[in-house]
Amino acid sequence: MKSNVKKIKRRIFWIVWSLIAIFILLVGLFIGVNEEFLKREFFMVGAFLALLFLVLGGVLIYLTKKAKIKGKLKWFLMMTGSSSVAFLASVLLHNFFYALTMISENIVVLKYFFEALHVIFFLIGIPASPIVFIIGAVGSILLLRRKV
Repeated sequence: MKSNVKKIKRRIFWIVWSLIAIFILLVGLFIGVNEEFLKREFFMVGAFLALLFLVLGGVLIYLTKKAKIKGKLKWFLMMTGSSSVAFLASVLLHNFFYALTMISENIVVLKYFFEALHVIFFLIGIPASPIVFIIGAVGSILLLRRKV
C-alpha cells in the first residue's frame, strides 16, 4: 500500500510538471502569436493544448483524492488541478454567455443577466485561473520536491 501511494505521488509530480509545460506553451501561443493568419494556423494546436490542460487537471484532482494527500500539499495540488480545469470551462462558458447576450439583445433583463455572466466567466478564465494555477503549481512543486 505504501509503494502504491508513492507511485501515485510520483505520477502527481510529473503531471504537475506537464501542466506547467502546457501552461507555458499556451501562454506563449496566445501572447507570442500576433499575426492574424498565424492565429488561424495555430488554433487547433491551442485547442488541443487547452483540452490536454483540462484533462490533466482533472487527473491531478482525481489522483490527489486517491492518494489521500493531506495538509498544504493537498491545497496546492487542488488549486493547480481546479484552475487548469476552470480555465477551459470558463472560456467556453464566457463565449456561450456572450452569444446569449447577442441573441437576447432586445430583451433587456436577459441581456444584462447574460452580460454579467459572460463578464464573470471571462474574469475567472483569463486573469483568475492563471494566477491561481501559478500559485498552486509553485507551492505543489516546492512541497513535492521534499516528499517525493
